[in-house]
Amino acid sequence: MSREFVKANSVDGSNQGSVSGKKTPLLDRGQWASKLEFLLAVAGTLVGLGNLWRFPYLCYKNGGGAFLIPYILFLLACGIPMFLLETAMGQYTSQGCITCWRQFCPLFEGIGYATQVVIAYAAVSYIVIQAWAFFYLFSSFSAELPWASCRNSWNTESCVEFDMKNMSSNWTAAANATTPATEFWERRVLGISQGIEEIGSLRWELVLCLLLAWIICYFCVWKGVRSTGKVVYFTATFPYVMLVVLLARGLSLPGAMDGLAFYLYPDPTRLVDPQVWMDAGAQVLFSFGICQGSLTALGSYNQYKNDCYKDTFVLCLVNGGSSFVAGFAIFSVLGFMSYEQGLPISQVAASGPGLAFIAYPRAVAMMPLPQLWAVCFFVMVILLGADTQFVSLECLMTSVTDMFPSVFRRAYRRELLLLCLCAVCFFLGLLLVTEGGLYFLQLFDHYVCSGNNLLLLSVCQSIAIGWIYGADRLYDNIEDMIGYRPWPLMKICWLYVTPTVCLCFSIPVLRPPCSACFRCASIPEQLIQMIA
Repeated sequence: MSREFVKANSVDGSNQGSVSGKKTPLLDRGQWASKLEFLLAVAGTLVGLGNLWRFPYLCYKNGGGAFLIPYILFLLACGIPMFLLETAMGQYTSQGCITCWRQFCPLFEGIGYATQVVIAYAAVSYIVIQAWAFFYLFSSFSAELPWASCRNSWNTESCVEFDMKNMSSNWTAAANATTPATEFWERRVLGISQGIEEIGSLRWELVLCLLLAWIICYFCVWKGVRSTGKVVYFTATFPYVMLVVLLARGLSLPGAMDGLAFYLYPDPTRLVDPQVWMDAGAQVLFSFGICQGSLTALGSYNQYKNDCYKDTFVLCLVNGGSSFVAGFAIFSVLGFMSYEQGLPISQVAASGPGLAFIAYPRAVAMMPLPQLWAVCFFVMVILLGADTQFVSLECLMTSVTDMFPSVFRRAYRRELLLLCLCAVCFFLGLLLVTEGGLYFLQLFDHYVCSGNNLLLLSVCQSIAIGWIYGADRLYDNIEDMIGYRPWPLMKICWLYVTPTVCLCFSIPVLRPPCSACFRCASIPEQLIQMIA
């Protein structure tokens, strides 16, 4: 059954409005100008901040090189099969992640809506990280990095500068000593409150940075894949240049090899901990964009005969390899910090925002030409986040325009819809740039864009396609597109392996994300239920 037959027998309203000459004709949905644009767009959204700050931390925390065992197993059992499934669904139907279900299994269209809820939360919250990075980038153009000293208006008496000549007395002067980088992050950037119950006022400098990020995002997405496909030539490739530069610099620093040994030294005893396997599964699904709708949306703009099967392996290899190499860039610098300060690496290693906005800036301040390396690092952070944000927004736009083509596929209406969507997301994001915004951001990350949700959606999606629609039928669809049948193991994974593995590790355990909070406060149960 070809895609032309499916489209001819589907009712999506795409031909409405052509009867009356008074209405403007529908605009073409658009396609990637080349295969390279698709590959760069997908690689750009997959290789994001999770590769930079989450995978290396999970690797060292969960047994070093031993963590690669559950990671690779999850990649083979769930990541690659689900990647192919979602990309093929979009390419076969030329529809977004909601309307494609109407042609495969209408009963499970709710899965499409669920993925859009996840990606909408991510679109609102993820861009705040870009706002932070813009703030740090602008702050880097100064004679002295503002997080390198305690001689600033926001510093407290507890602030202690690192002094190699008098390291011992300097660091033991106060039991509650804090670093300049920590105080810059907490007091200058965030102005963080005592807890989630204290929202506080807006941080207006962050508001302006957030507005700048949304303006850039709007103009990169406003013409659909025609504009996004051109932007990704820069945004998807330049971070690799920066990563190579930072990796080369990190490896040249004293103590770098100790950091790499700490990163990769295997501890097989950690494999008996179920949390290690849950971390591996969640990282695979999140970093590969599984059950977030982005793969289906991007695949829907492919040529019908595009070989999505080979693309799957290429992109999965690029994403996994990028995560692994990013760990070398990060831990070589952490090894340098450990060497300079005389502290164990476990005390300087951090995950999430703490790595990008405290640990790494602190390390940069110790290097020669710190402004140069700070600019390189935060430009890389901005571009890594930008690609993911572009695709998240494009995914939401694709879903809406495919649901109502007669309304939005007309001149200037897409641009107006995009403007409204960006404006709504911007105003919702203002909550996250208040003094208590970090707590809400952590709630979103812990309860919405979490591994449990993605694992459960993977179970539903693999059952819907593998058992209800039929794995053999999807194999026929893929064969019609690429000219040959994929490896039979994919079908076995859709039918048995993926739903079983994901179900075993999708048992939700609601626990407050206190370990990630700066000042852990009790989180109201009603608020958790509302968000989760």
